[in-house]
Amino acid sequence: MNLIKSTGTFSFFTIISRLLGYLRDILIAVFLGAGPLADTFFVAFRIPNTFRRLFSEGTFNAAFVPSYSSVLNNKRKSQKFANNIFTLLTIALFFLVLVIEIMMPIFVFLIAPGFDGDYQKMELAITLTRITFPFLIFISLASFFSAILNSHNKFAIASAAPIILNILLIGVLIFGKILNDQLVYYLSYAVTISGILQFIFLYFFVKKYFTPKINLSFKIDNKIKLFFKKLLPSIFSSGVTQINILVGTIIASFQASAVSYLYYADRIYQINLAIAGIAIGTVILPQLSKHVQSNKKEKINLIQNKALELSLFLSIPASLALLIASEEIISSLFGYGSFNELSVINSAKALFYFAIGLPAFSLIKVFSAFFFARHNTKVPFYISLTSVLLNVFISVVFFKEIGFIIIPIATTISSWCNAILLFIFLKTKNLFSFNLVFLNSFIKILLASVLMGIFFNYVIHFFNDKLLYEASFKAIYLIGAVVLGLIFYIVIAILIKAFKRSDINLNY
Repeated sequence: MNLIKSTGTFSFFTIISRLLGYLRDILIAVFLGAGPLADTFFVAFRIPNTFRRLFSEGTFNAAFVPSYSSVLNNKRKSQKFANNIFTLLTIALFFLVLVIEIMMPIFVFLIAPGFDGDYQKMELAITLTRITFPFLIFISLASFFSAILNSHNKFAIASAAPIILNILLIGVLIFGKILNDQLVYYLSYAVTISGILQFIFLYFFVKKYFTPKINLSFKIDNKIKLFFKKLLPSIFSSGVTQINILVGTIIASFQASAVSYLYYADRIYQINLAIAGIAIGTVILPQLSKHVQSNKKEKINLIQNKALELSLFLSIPASLALLIASEEIISSLFGYGSFNELSVINSAKALFYFAIGLPAFSLIKVFSAFFFARHNTKVPFYISLTSVLLNVFISVVFFKEIGFIIIPIATTISSWCNAILLFIFLKTKNLFSFNLVFLNSFIKILLASVLMGIFFNYVIHFFNDKLLYEASFKAIYLIGAVVLGLIFYIVIAILIKAFKRSDINLNY
């Protein structure tokens, strides 16, 4: 496996999906702004989308890939194991969705209790969530197919599938003016239809390696028990950032438009998290699991150090850029139509505090993969549980005094605690040790990032009048500033050897 090339492939399709996601969100901002319709749609979309992220962004991989990889050399055993998991997953998802559809009023109240005082808002949120929730069945099974493909080191197709969701939503939003208040209903139906299409799309590629069959006469053996024993902790630990965001959505529902502010801020930093954390964690897991099973200590150490180095190489400069230009970025990407200047300011505040936590969000994904490759989901689970409780405590205690801005602050504090605790446990259990190459590269990454930050700050100030809320072509100038900053960072990184071109061809 080539870490940089595999991560690059995964990241390429992820970036395409996220860019289409930005276009989608710009159109949502134009037609819905940050008002009550936007709040209800984001709650209806957030619930199944959070489950999607919990299942697809490395979480299902964490439980499935190590177990599946261990029997890949025996086709009969691997097919039997995968089919049994597929059957159980299909049955469990069907009944989960059925129960929640029946109990949707209670479920939405738990997710958005702040809507309870507004009957129309609550009723709309219940209706829209009923429409979007079946998405969970299809996207979870699609994530199962993705895990199969990832186990065979096929990352491109799995990372391309989410593009379908954004294409469908953009297609609906094009008719936003015609649909008016009915727009949120059509968007909700598009979410579920996209889940069905992603399932079909991935099925055509996965059948080369696996033929899904629902077999109700299977036996739950020790391997299946072990898988489900690992699944729930891995969902919680690998998806801790998404759980913290969901907690934030629940609390933010008590303040008008706060759900929307957090949603738009979340959309910005997620693109880097997808590359610096999710992509790397997903790509290293199959190979790292094989090396752990074979007890190849040198290979394990090399992969872990390079994964950590690559994560920091991508997340530290991105974090600095978001801190420097949070308001300009939000304004340029979303500041149109119904998304007014107050919405820009409030979303930018949320983005600023999320940006401080960006390296931690990425490190959690990478460090968790080190545990998952060793079939250890308990330690990340307990640490993640502590992190979520800390997040809830800070958010609840200070929400009345500070308002919605405490949510990104609490998420960032709890995430740094999570990342530090994971690192401490890795060191104390002798599961990770720094090599000299990493320590040398880390200093150079910090230097290149600081120099990029100084340069990017100058560029933002140079284009200041072009990036004002009222400016017509602000998005073009922002893209120009980001491209200049990225080129500057890469050039400096190559010159001081924070990034070596020889690493591109290095196999692990």
